Amino acid sequence: GAIACRAHPLILFLDDLQWADEITLDVIRMMMTDPDIRHFLFLGCYRDSEVNISHPLTAKLKAIQEQGINVVTIKVGPIEKKCVNTLLSEALCMPPSLCRPLSDVVHSKTGGIILFVLRFLASLNDDGDLWFSMSSRRWMYNLEEIRQKEIHGDVVSHMTEHMKSLSKKMRMGLKFAACLGPNFDATVLERVKKDDEFEGSFLKSCVEYGFLQKMSSKQYAWSHDQIQQAAYDLIPLSSRESFHLLIGSRLFISTPPSEMQHMIFFIVDNMNRGSKLIDDPNQRNEVAQLNLEAGEKALSTSAFHSASKYILTGLSFLSPESWDIQYNLTMRLYDAASEVLFVTGDFSRLSVLIDEPLMYARSFEDKLNIQNNLVRSLAASSKFEEGIAKCMSILHQLGEVIPLDINADFYAEEGASVKQLLRGKSRQDLLSLPMMTNTQKLAAMQFMNHALTMTFIAKPHLNPIIVLRMVKVSIEHGICNISTLAFAGYGAMMVSEPSCDVEAGHSMGRVATEIMKRLGAVEMTARLYATVYGFINIWKEPWQAGQNKHLEAYESGATTGDMEFGNISCWQYASTAIYGCGENLDKLSQKIQSYSKRAFQCNQETCWVSLVILHQLTLDLMGIKQNSFLPYSQGMTEESCFTRCHSNNEISVCRLICCKKKYVAFLTGDLDVAAKMYELCQDFPVVFTGRLVNTIISVFIDGLIGLYFARKHRDDEVKWTNMGLEAIQSFRQWVKSSEWNFSNKLYLLEAEFYFLRGDDERAIHSYHAAIKVAREHRFVHEEGLAEEKAATYFLHKNRHDDAMRHFINSKKCYERWGAHTIVQRIDKAIAILLPLCTGRR
Repeated sequence: GAIACRAHPLILFLDDLQWADEITLDVIRMMMTDPDIRHFLFLGCYRDSEVNISHPLTAKLKAIQEQGINVVTIKVGPIEKKCVNTLLSEALCMPPSLCRPLSDVVHSKTGGIILFVLRFLASLNDDGDLWFSMSSRRWMYNLEEIRQKEIHGDVVSHMTEHMKSLSKKMRMGLKFAACLGPNFDATVLERVKKDDEFEGSFLKSCVEYGFLQKMSSKQYAWSHDQIQQAAYDLIPLSSRESFHLLIGSRLFISTPPSEMQHMIFFIVDNMNRGSKLIDDPNQRNEVAQLNLEAGEKALSTSAFHSASKYILTGLSFLSPESWDIQYNLTMRLYDAASEVLFVTGDFSRLSVLIDEPLMYARSFEDKLNIQNNLVRSLAASSKFEEGIAKCMSILHQLGEVIPLDINADFYAEEGASVKQLLRGKSRQDLLSLPMMTNTQKLAAMQFMNHALTMTFIAKPHLNPIIVLRMVKVSIEHGICNISTLAFAGYGAMMVSEPSCDVEAGHSMGRVATEIMKRLGAVEMTARLYATVYGFINIWKEPWQAGQNKHLEAYESGATTGDMEFGNISCWQYASTAIYGCGENLDKLSQKIQSYSKRAFQCNQETCWVSLVILHQLTLDLMGIKQNSFLPYSQGMTEESCFTRCHSNNEISVCRLICCKKKYVAFLTGDLDVAAKMYELCQDFPVVFTGRLVNTIISVFIDGLIGLYFARKHRDDEVKWTNMGLEAIQSFRQWVKSSEWNFSNKLYLLEAEFYFLRGDDERAIHSYHAAIKVAREHRFVHEEGLAEEKAATYFLHKNRHDDAMRHFINSKKCYERWGAHTIVQRIDKAIAILLPLCTGRR
C-alpha cells in the first residue's frame, strides 16, 4: 500500500515458485489478501510438473482464492515452430526461408523449450554441425547429421550430458558450486576446495560458458536454476548425502571461530543434507550444537520459520542419552524449540514437545523457560483458566504467593504496601533503581507479565493485584525489562477509578517509557505502548494523537515476536478509531478485516475474535448484512461467540460484544435492546487497572440511554435518572484532564438532562455547544449524534423547522462517517417531518 497507488501501480514478478519456502508463500498470501494493498498485480511462475495437489503452493493459491481474490492461471508452453524459425533467422542473420529446414529439426528435437533450443544450438556449433563459412560468408549446417543426433528428453539431462564432456576439474568445481545454492560467495567456494580439485580460473570459465553470472567482485549466481540443477545432477544420487557432508565438514574445519557466524548457514545446510551418514555420537552432538547456533542467528533476525527448521533439526541429532551426557545442549535446544514453536503459532506441536524437558529437566529453574512458552501458548489459545492456574502455581514456587480468591482486605494491604514503597521516591529515584539480579524474581516477573493479559480477560479481580506485585518486586529487588510494564500498569490504575489521578498516572507512564529506553528493552515496546497509549494517555491527550503509536506497537511486536501485544495494539487502534475518533467506516472496515486476518494467521484467538467483533460493528453501522466471523470459523456467529466466551469466562470479550450491541442498538434507534444490553453489561464489570476508549464511550451511551428512559416517566424513572447523573458526574471529573476528548460528550449529556428537567435555555445552549465542540475536535460521529439529539429536542417542542435543520445536519455527519444504517433512519424521520415544516425544502 505504501508503494502501489492509482497513479503508480505496481507489478511484482517472482519466478520458480515451486521452490518457494513456507515463509515466502505466506508473505505472498498476505500481500494478495491484504485489503489495504490496491493497484497491485502479482505475477508468479512455477513448473506445474513439480507442483501437485499436496504441494504448499497449491494450498496457498487455494487459500487466496477462498478469500475472494481472483487468480488467473496462464499455461506458458514451449515456443511454436514459427518462433523457433524467427529466432534462428535473427541469430544467424539468414532469411527465414533458408532457416526453415533447420528450425523444423531443432523444434522437433527440443520441443520448443527455449533453454533447450539455445543449448542444442550451442552443442551443434561445438560438434561442427553448425558453422560459419568464410567462403560463402554465412552460417551453414549439416542437416542430415543434425537429424541423426540423439538428445535427452529434458533440458537438465541434456545440460548434464554437455557438462560431462568438460574436464574432470571443471566438473568437480560445478558439483561444489551447485551445492552452495543459487548464489554464493567465491570465498566460500575456495574454502570447499582441497589442493587443486578445480582450477583457479574455474569461476571465470563458468562465466564464459554462460553457467554463472558475476554479480560483484566476489558474488556469483547461476544463470538459470536448470543450469544449477544440471550441475547438481553430475553428483550421483547415491553419493549426494556424502558429498554434502564433505562440503559441510570442510567448511567447518576451514572456518575460524571469528567467522563462524558468517558461515554457519552454509555449514549447517550441507551437514544436515548428509545427516544420515553421521553415526558417531560426538559428531552428532557437534552438528546439533551448530544447528542451535544457526537457529539462534535466524531468531536474532526475526526469521522465525527458518529458526524453527534449524532448531528442530538440531533436536533430531540428539540421542535418548543426551539428557545424561549433553544436558546443557539438550536443554538449550528444547528451550529454543519451545520459543520458535510459540512464535510461529505451532501450539499443537509445542504441547507435545514440552513433555520431555518437563520430565528430564534437573531443576525447577531449568523448566522455567519451557513453562514460560507453555503459558504463552495457553493464552494465545484462549485457555485462560488453565494458563492462570499454571502461572499462579509457578509464582507460588518462586516465592510470590497470589491467592486466586481476593478479598477487599488483601487488595487494600497490597495497595498500601506499594504506596508505602513509593512514598518519597521521585521520578529520578525510580529511574535510578538498581538492576534486578535475583533469578527467581526475574522469573516471577516473566510469569506475572503473562498473567496480566489473561487475568484482564478472564479474572479481572486478580489483575490489579498482579500489577501491584510487579511494582513491589521492582522496587524491592531492582528493575528489569518487564518493570516497564509494571510501572505503566500502575499508571493505568492511578488514572482509573476510584483515584482518577491523571497527572500522577501520566507521570508514571513517562517513567515506564524512560526505563524502557534506559534498558534498551525494545521487546517491551508493544506491551508498553498498549498500556501507555491505550489506558493512560487517553485521559490527557487527544485520542487522535495516540493512534500512530498503536501502529508502531504492532510493527515492533511483529519484529520482536510479541504477536500477542502486536495484535492487541491493532485492536486498540481499530477500537479507538470507531468509538473514539469516528474514522470513516468504509476505510476502517477494510483495515480491521486485514488486522483480523493477521491475528488469525498468528493463532492469536482472543485478538482475532475481538477484531472480528469490531469488523461486525462497522458492517452493522454501514448496513451490510454479512457475518464477519464466516471467513474464520464455519458456523460461528456473534451470538455463538458470546455463548462460547461466556462459558469460557472470557469476561472482556463478553463485555466487548455487549458494548458493541448496545452501541449499535442505541445509534439505530432500538432503545429497548440498548437498555437490555446495558443490563447485560453489568455482569462484566471494568477492572481497576483501567478503562479503554470503548468503555469510556460505553459510559457516555449509558448516560444517554438513562436520560432517554427517564423522560418516558416509567416506574423506574429514578433508576434511569441516576444512571444519567452518574455518567454526567464521571464526565465532569474526566473533562478536567482533557477537554478535547470529553467536553462535547459532557455538553450532550447535560443537554439531555436539561431536556428532562424542562430547562429549555440551558438545553439549547448545551446542544449547540456539543455540536460545536464535536465539530472542532473532529468527532464527526458525535457531531451527528448531537445534531440528532438536538433535532429530537426541537421536534418535542414542536419547532419543526429547527428540528428539520438539525436532522439534515445530522444526516450529513453520518454520511461522512459512513453509517448508512443511521442515515436511512434519519431519512425516515425527515420524510415524516417534512409536511409539518413551514419552509418546506
